[in-house]
Amino acid sequence: MTGQSAGRPALRDRARADAAAGPAFADAILGLIAWRQILDRREFAGARPILLLFLPFLLLLLLLLSLALGSASIPLDQILSVLLDGKADQIAWTNIVLKFRLPKTVTAILAGMALGVSGLLMQTYFRNPLAEPFVLGVSSGASLGVALVVLTAGGVGGALLAGLGLAGDLLLTVAAGLGAACTMILVMMVALRVQSSVTLLILGLMFGYLVAALVSLLLYFAIPERIQAYINWTFGSFSGVTTEQLPILALIVAAGLLLSAALVKPLNALLLGEEYALSLGMRPSLTRFGIVLATALLVSAVTAFCGPIAFLGIAVPHLCRGLLGSADHRLLLPGTMLTGACIALCASIIAEMPGNNLVLPLNVVTALLGAPVVMLVVLRKVRGIS
Repeated sequence: MTGQSAGRPALRDRARADAAAGPAFADAILGLIAWRQILDRREFAGARPILLLFLPFLLLLLLLLSLALGSASIPLDQILSVLLDGKADQIAWTNIVLKFRLPKTVTAILAGMALGVSGLLMQTYFRNPLAEPFVLGVSSGASLGVALVVLTAGGVGGALLAGLGLAGDLLLTVAAGLGAACTMILVMMVALRVQSSVTLLILGLMFGYLVAALVSLLLYFAIPERIQAYINWTFGSFSGVTTEQLPILALIVAAGLLLSAALVKPLNALLLGEEYALSLGMRPSLTRFGIVLATALLVSAVTAFCGPIAFLGIAVPHLCRGLLGSADHRLLLPGTMLTGACIALCASIIAEMPGNNLVLPLNVVTALLGAPVVMLVVLRKVRGIS
């Protein structure tokens, strides 16, 4: 028995002795001792749910910064005036906020939430810390759809994509959505028939390699202008979603997040393995179908509207686990949503490089933010710390 544990009975006896002189003082001491014993328990040693109260304020701050900063800086009071009253002192500021920056900011929040949660689902289901949302091949299917439109010869595609105007952006979104939807249907059919998560993982990776080979073949025969158009799409962007398209993205992401919330208990059971989950009465096939469906919805929506956004899905869950110090999905799910939204907004702000007209590729920024997190996870695994 440690000295700390041996001293606790003495503290209790002293508190009871003081109770005769001051009941209120004794109650306070006994209450502090009880709380200290609770916090000393192993299951509460790393849990820091108080950070969940801090993350919404951080998200609000980043939201205001995203609306205020850019090639044209707008005062914060004018941002609040636009959000509350719908107008600012200058018409140009109102148009910039409402037509450009607000849709981009909301898109970044939705994409960060979607990719963070989908990465959490994949890492829990496959019990692999390096699993990512794109492991099922849904993003590859979206890339193939865009490649077929951008890279294939034909007057229609060239006319619509000339200069990547509004019609070209819409066509890219539809092509990516159709490619992701077809892949999602294929993955769902496989998930219903395959019993092993490892088999599903291998099939998803092989499908990704197959699609990558087809895209490379299209790139080989495409003309340079269309290759550049496809490369621009692969950079990823939160600014391509219009006000009319935003409700569609929000609806799909909300459906995926609600389905993920319904899977909290099965996800916690899967942390101890499928055999343990079976002993608790969980239906593996139904749980697997729900996880795959939620991931496919989240990833396909983000890829169709924003392009293949890298690193957020693999890095955000690890960052959230480190912040909260818990593996409980009741904490991790809302924490991952908020953390993903904050990281996506940070990446968007950095990519815009406030005060300049230069815009960096979004995937460059997400890689710079996400790669150190993944490297840290690998090093910790090698050293046996986690």
